[in-house]
Amino acid sequence: MDVRQAVFAGSWYPASRAECEREIRGFLKKKITLQPEKRALGAIVPHAGWVYSGGIACRAISLLSQDPAPDTIVIFGMHLHPDARPRIISADGIETPLGIIEADKDFRRELIRRFSFREEDAFSFSPDNTIELQLPFIKYFFQDARIVPVGVPPSALAPQIGAATVEIARDLGRQIAVVGSTDLTHYGPNFGLTHYGTGPAAHEKVRRHEDRRIIDEVLTLDPMAVINEALASHNACCAGAIAATITACRELGAVTAVQTEYATSYDIGPAESFVGYAGVIFQA
Repeated sequence: MDVRQAVFAGSWYPASRAECEREIRGFLKKKITLQPEKRALGAIVPHAGWVYSGGIACRAISLLSQDPAPDTIVIFGMHLHPDARPRIISADGIETPLGIIEADKDFRRELIRRFSFREEDAFSFSPDNTIELQLPFIKYFFQDARIVPVGVPPSALAPQIGAATVEIARDLGRQIAVVGSTDLTHYGPNFGLTHYGTGPAAHEKVRRHEDRRIIDEVLTLDPMAVINEALASHNACCAGAIAATITACRELGAVTAVQTEYATSYDIGPAESFVGYAGVIFQA
């Protein structure tokens, strides 16, 4: 089996099974509840180091672990520009400290048949935190599930890919859940965005304006509105992943989006440069 190795274990998140499980149990001490009669079909999660956004991502993904459990997790992410080709990880599996997550090869093969992907195998790939940071959570909550990891540009391709994943799942008889990985506004001199100045007042304005606008667009379940807002305001780094997730969840029957949590890196360690994080769940 060709297995893609973990790149960020030991730096952005723990390298050992015991430490990952300890942190996950700690994240789950904070309870997030949804309307119990509604099924959670997918989630938007952040992808910074676990110390900053791991709790938000962990708790959102945990809400997808309902009965029946998904056979396959489709995870959308990657930092791509609007004209980029979509990417797909074509390794047989991906390493995590909790064990290898195997790929759903049949599902992946059908996606590749429909779209012109740039394939990244187990040996030739660009290190990518957007997907890797979620994999220990997926392995923890969905021990036997397989994955289809896809990089989606912020373009009209995103909703097309999102819709195709649901068509393929139905054709193959797969029960799926969908995860989209993105951080929100990257503000401050480190990111070349300083129109509010710096300090607590700038942080509050980013929270109330840039981050609030993109979250509100996500909650409308309009994939192209999310892409247009992100490209205009630079307030989501993986808008294609959001748009693909929204479309897939709508095709699965989602009618409601619920914000689960929101925070910024400034909340953990105040600094001139900071990043926003949110969790969103899509429900039928």
